[in-house]
Amino acid sequence: MDRLTRKELKTDKFALEVGHGVEYVSEHRQQVTRYGGIAAGVIILGIIIYAVLSYQAGVRQDALRTALQTQDAEVGPPSAAGKPAYPTQEAKDEAVKKALTGVADKYSGSEQAAVARYYLGAMAADKGDLATAEKFLRDVVDHGNKNYASLAKLSLASVLAAENKAAEGEKMLRSLVASPTAFVSNEQATIALARYIAPTQPADARKLLEKLQGSRSVVSRAALNALAEIPKK
Repeated sequence: MDRLTRKELKTDKFALEVGHGVEYVSEHRQQVTRYGGIAAGVIILGIIIYAVLSYQAGVRQDALRTALQTQDAEVGPPSAAGKPAYPTQEAKDEAVKKALTGVADKYSGSEQAAVARYYLGAMAADKGDLATAEKFLRDVVDHGNKNYASLAKLSLASVLAAENKAAEGEKMLRSLVASPTAFVSNEQATIALARYIAPTQPADARKLLEKLQGSRSVVSRAALNALAEIPKK
């Protein structure tokens, strides 16, 4: 979670509680580099670990757990407590990538492989490697179950926007609004869509968000926060 420096993650409780990690990203790769860590940190560590690793222990779960735990290793000299450590961040990232790739390849077709590919896509986006990010995330969209596919659509939409494919990304988010899942609610998808289209369709974005203001719930507060981000005429 050390990469989560964006202001909204400190103030937007909805983002923390339901794993909202998608924004409209269309200007350049640097933005995707900054926001890719949100997908990896909030969605994977917040939702996926709980959803997947709470299942009955098994070989695939253990392999995925080990791969994800590598992300928590320290960078620097070995600690006195004997915790895993890597000399550089690059070495650590390579170890995480190798571990996740092993899970994805060895257990292809499983839920654990879908999680591994999702995380690999998020890591690639975090580094600005949009082509690789799109490849992994699209694979989860096309072959993962509906829950993991919905998470991949959220992150893939921002990657597509950065690749000047915003129309396709918008279509994906609208499909989530129409068909929510256990991992991506209708409200979460609606807020993601509104933020996504706000730069080019501010009036439509406002209409989407205004429908969610009916109560003092977490969703309502998140909608108000998103509304505040849309410049007024």
